[in-house]
Amino acid sequence: MQVTHHPLTSPALGTQRQLTSLAFGRAGAGPKAYIQASLHADELPGMLVAHHLRGLLEAAERRDEMLGEVVLVPMANPIGLSQTVMHHQIGRFELASMENFNRNYPDFFELLKDGLAAVLGPDVDANKRHIRAAMRRVLLAQTPRTELQSQRQTLMLLSHDADLVLDLHCDFEAVMHLYVEQAYLERLAPLAQRLGARALLWANGSGGSVSFDEALSGPWWRLRDHFAGRAPVPLGCASTTVELRGMADVNTATAQQDAQAIFCFLQAEAVVSGSPAQPPAALCEATPLAGTESVVAPHAGVIVFACQPGDVVRAGQVLAEVVDPLSGQSSAVKSGTDGVLYARHNLRWATTGFELCRIAGREPIRSGNLLSP
Repeated sequence: MQVTHHPLTSPALGTQRQLTSLAFGRAGAGPKAYIQASLHADELPGMLVAHHLRGLLEAAERRDEMLGEVVLVPMANPIGLSQTVMHHQIGRFELASMENFNRNYPDFFELLKDGLAAVLGPDVDANKRHIRAAMRRVLLAQTPRTELQSQRQTLMLLSHDADLVLDLHCDFEAVMHLYVEQAYLERLAPLAQRLGARALLWANGSGGSVSFDEALSGPWWRLRDHFAGRAPVPLGCASTTVELRGMADVNTATAQQDAQAIFCFLQAEAVVSGSPAQPPAALCEATPLAGTESVVAPHAGVIVFACQPGDVVRAGQVLAEVVDPLSGQSSAVKSGTDGVLYARHNLRWATTGFELCRIAGREPIRSGNLLSP
């Protein structure tokens, strides 16, 4: 294992943070997998999964079982991890800029498509190398002006040439679920099965500012479509956001289980040698992210949930009551679609319009920016 510390741009005199990456195997020997945890720094299950995955990878390296390379970043957001205010972790948004740590990554398709027209040819492997080299040039040409920009650049430099990317997150209260782009569903469905996912949500780009996972997977299918009939472009990076249940689901048993599932997937992807058992039967069908219903509170009040994460619900079913203790008003909040209630908030006080929960439905009902802020 090779440990590398990557210093970030200092935000203030006397202060500097760093990212730490752990590399297993040998670069260029085979497929590369990149795995990071807690880009939203208050989402802690991924850190524990990364800890147990590190042990599995160290053992595999000792047994000379690494066929390719794994780069593991067990703590992907030291900025957010330092944002503790009165014991409350503020890890989703940077306090200095109010930006989401998982937004505003490079749109490589727009940055590269014109320049690649002159270099892509009939050799698909050569085209993959050209595209990755162009990504690296774009990243190295950046001059980060802030600590957050420096962190984003460092994460991209570590991951842009990976064949497989797993971005480990969690929700407030949730069952296991994954976000993928449609072009990679077939390849990543076995990972969802091994993890026991109850929702597998796909999109062809989620709209809005670019998230980390889509910055890496999106350029490949978009360039493939753009150069169709002129030059073959492979699906060079299968990237997914893995939501490891809820924020409070930090325990050894599930972390070890998830780490083992990811390790078996790495074996199936020929990053690590071995013949893992076939994945278990899927616990859900893949559904469009555009079919997700965001259920909101009609007014302020105390939230009393009537359904648990993982429940299969029907349109018209009561999901929660919102109780106004001053007026005595109590409003039943109902589902507008059939599907799986895969995530709900961990707070029990709602302001008007507050998102209570999300349901994975089969039929598209939304368009535009499909991600929450």
